[in-house]
Amino acid sequence: MRRYDSGAIARYYRYRPWKAWWRALDIIWSFVGFVLGLKWDDWQHHVEVNKSRRAIQLRKILTRLGPTFIKVGQALSTRPDLIRKDFLEELIKLQDQLPPFSTPKAFDIIETELDRSIDEVFESISPAPIAAASLGQVYQARLRTGEAVAVKVQRPNLLPTLTLDLYLMRWAAGWLAPWLPLNLGHDLTLIVDEFGTKLFEEVDYLNEGLNAEKFAVNFQDDPRVKVPSIYWRYSSQHVLTLEWIDGFKLTDTQRVKDANLGTDTLIEIGVTTGLRQLLEFGFFHADPHPGNLFAMADGRMAYIDFGMMDQLSEETKETLVDSVVHLLNKDYVDLAKDFVKLGFLTPETDIMPIVPALETVLGNAIGESVSDFNFKTITDQFSELMYEYPFRVPAKFALIIRSLVTQEGLALSLNPAFRIVEVAYPYVARRLLTGESSELRRRLIEVLFKDGKFQWQRLENLIVIARSDDSFDILPTAQLGLQYLLSEEGRFLRRQLILALVEDDRLHTAEVQRLWDLIKDDIQPTKLFNVALNAIAELSADRAATFISPMTAFTLFQGNKGDDTKF
Repeated sequence: MRRYDSGAIARYYRYRPWKAWWRALDIIWSFVGFVLGLKWDDWQHHVEVNKSRRAIQLRKILTRLGPTFIKVGQALSTRPDLIRKDFLEELIKLQDQLPPFSTPKAFDIIETELDRSIDEVFESISPAPIAAASLGQVYQARLRTGEAVAVKVQRPNLLPTLTLDLYLMRWAAGWLAPWLPLNLGHDLTLIVDEFGTKLFEEVDYLNEGLNAEKFAVNFQDDPRVKVPSIYWRYSSQHVLTLEWIDGFKLTDTQRVKDANLGTDTLIEIGVTTGLRQLLEFGFFHADPHPGNLFAMADGRMAYIDFGMMDQLSEETKETLVDSVVHLLNKDYVDLAKDFVKLGFLTPETDIMPIVPALETVLGNAIGESVSDFNFKTITDQFSELMYEYPFRVPAKFALIIRSLVTQEGLALSLNPAFRIVEVAYPYVARRLLTGESSELRRRLIEVLFKDGKFQWQRLENLIVIARSDDSFDILPTAQLGLQYLLSEEGRFLRRQLILALVEDDRLHTAEVQRLWDLIKDDIQPTKLFNVALNAIAELSADRAATFISPMTAFTLFQGNKGDDTKF
């Protein structure tokens, strides 16, 4: 099978029930023994004495049960706030310290897949794998043409194990769903199907190569992100040859320090690239654990595994941006509508009783300051909310949630005091203020206006938050803003701004003064004049003539007054 098909898998094992029974007994017996061991330690008051032994036991159970369970362990290994430290230290080993299969077998697979001998392809290749993962292992090699490469070889006979585990997981999901207190219902089987689809894509290395190239195109304008090149001539469905990345795991804090790389800088790169994947491109890495993310000595972050990726529709991506905007505005009615659009609530759901609960949960999570917010708090609060209200987890969002939780867990391992919004809020604010698309400009207007009134404080907050990002430059943003205001599309905002300046029968000079105080250090009069001219240059001659006189007078006025200007 090249693609996941739950029906075909069910038909296969329906006529081979002994295989399913034997595997199910093996899984149940493994975990029953582990749980009984934990209980015995508790009864005998030997928890502290045996905790290291139990952690090793859990890792060995997951390793023995194979790739499906190793994937679960990898996800848990990124959550230091959920897993006890002794378990965490063992689960981390599942990322790249798994038992390899034999090198002669791996070389046989390479020669069969590429239809040529090892010596024909490689000038040299490591005699043993340098890393072994859940689905395959990696060799360091040099091509006959001189390039240093990594060669990924898939484990033999992988699909029979995966299909059997997925069959059992889907059967268990369908049987357990009606008994669960959460409002997941049949969505549990959809989540298993989504996981199965992605797992089948992950074992197709040709698909992974295409994912890597698509990811590289998306981030070609970001010098902080490195994506290895694919050598298609030496790749197949079960062998992938890609550019060698000379780096080290993000969790290797000592090497990060030795390379003079700041952990907070690496966190910022990781979170920002994660947000761009979800909110800009809609094409995101669904398995960003430390074994797949490397730091490089020059400060770049390298993504090295593209097996588990997913694509969001344009509508879903826009709704995600809407939900962030509504969260920023604390517009919980609109946020509840976003949950309906995203599939967390059915269209028939009466959202009004849910709105107060959302306000309580998200209000408590955000707190008085955005720095109090973290994704772990939100997921914990929502898990409680799902007991009382008809929320469900759409299959697509199971991967998104996993990706976000994993990224935050990785950030927490680098800096336990990290809060994801310290990077996420400046990113969202910067995107709204730059408004590079008509959709983002519309959302900026939603942020700045409430009940028809201009929200001066929101604009101030957006500027303050955006400026906390060192890469944010107010001048290009000002130019884009002026171009939009003077365009036909900006007619509504232009009219509303004029009304806002004289709202409530008074001239709002104090608010304008506060905004000027925020940006005056970054905008000198001569630079502002150039920005205005560049913005006007984008307009037609007739429209430019309409605006150039008052804007020139305003700029000259600023130049004469200097920093002490009062409006």
